[in-house]
Amino acid sequence: MTSFFVVCLLGCLPALSEAYDPLAASDGSEPRPAIDLQVSHADRGREIPIRVYLPAAREPAPVALFSPGLGGSRNGCAYLGNHWSARGYVVVMLQHPGSDDSVWKDAPAARRKAAMQEAASAENFQLRAGDVHAVLDQLERWNTAHAHELTGRLDMKRVGMSGHSFGAVTTQSVSGQSYGPGAQQRFSDPRIKAAIAFSPSIPRAGDAKRAFAAVKVPWMLMTGTKDEAPIGGQSVEARLAVYPNLPPGIDKYELVLRDAEHSAFTDRPLPGDKEKRNPNHARAILALSTAFWDVHLRGDAVARAWLHGTDVRSVLDEGDRWQLQTKTPNPD
Repeated sequence: MTSFFVVCLLGCLPALSEAYDPLAASDGSEPRPAIDLQVSHADRGREIPIRVYLPAAREPAPVALFSPGLGGSRNGCAYLGNHWSARGYVVVMLQHPGSDDSVWKDAPAARRKAAMQEAASAENFQLRAGDVHAVLDQLERWNTAHAHELTGRLDMKRVGMSGHSFGAVTTQSVSGQSYGPGAQQRFSDPRIKAAIAFSPSIPRAGDAKRAFAAVKVPWMLMTGTKDEAPIGGQSVEARLAVYPNLPPGIDKYELVLRDAEHSAFTDRPLPGDKEKRNPNHARAILALSTAFWDVHLRGDAVARAWLHGTDVRSVLDEGDRWQLQTKTPNPD
C-alpha cells in the first residue's frame, strides 16, 4: 500500500479490544536483576558506567538505551528499566562523567546549583553524544564475545534511544538533530532506529526546522504543562515547539501530561517542585513508551493499532494531550 500522511488527534481510528496491554509483562515473569558494567573509551579518557536490565528470555532482544538528566546516574529511572526489561527489552542506563551525580554530591549545598549550571556545558553535551556511540560500540563487542554476560543477548539491529532533560538533548543529538551555524554539525548514530525524548527542547539558537530537518527515525516526545527545568531555563513553550518543527516524513508522537512538572519523568521529586506527584503520570509514561518500542523496534501491528487508536486514552487522565502523525497507514 502506498505510504500516506495522517495527522491524528484522538479518535482517528476505531477502538481496539483489550488484547494488547502495554502495562503487562510480556511473559508474566520478573526480569533478571540489573548488572553494572563499565565502558572504557581510552581515546577519550572516559570510563562510562552503565546499568543493564536483562529480560528473562535469553534470545537476542531489542535494546533500549536511556540517558539521564543533568546530575543523574545509571541508578535513576529504575521504573523504566524494570518495566521495559519485563517487556522483553535489554535496557541500558548510561551515566555521563562530568554531568552526572558527582557534580553535586561532593559540592557544598550553597555551591550545588552553580556547579550544576557549569556542568550543563557544550563540552559535556558533546561528551554525552560520544558516550552513546562508545556504549553502542562496546555492546556490539560484548554481544559477539566468546564468554560475557551479554554474549548473544542483544539484537543490535533494533536499537532505541531515550533520555530525560539533558538526556533528551543527548537523545535528540544522536537520533537526527543537527547543531551549530547552518545546522551542519551532527552526532547521529545510524544504529538508532527510534527515539523517546522526555522533556525535549528546541535548540537555543538557530532555526528549529533546519535543526530537525535530518531526523529520519520515529520520535516520541513527552512533556508536561508545567515542565520547566530548574537549571537551563527551558520553558514549556520550548518543549512544545519540538513537535511542530519535526519533518513531516517521520512517525512522530507527543504526550503532554496535565500539571506534570520536570520531575514527573523521574523516580522522585526534584528541588523546587510545587505540584503533588500524580501516580497516573508514571502509568501513562510506561504504557505509551512501551507501545512505541513495540511498534518501532518489534514491528508489532497490534501495538500499533493500540497506540494509533482510541484505546490509548484508557491510560491518560482528562486534560492530558496526545497527538501523532504517521507516514504509514494503520494495518488492516
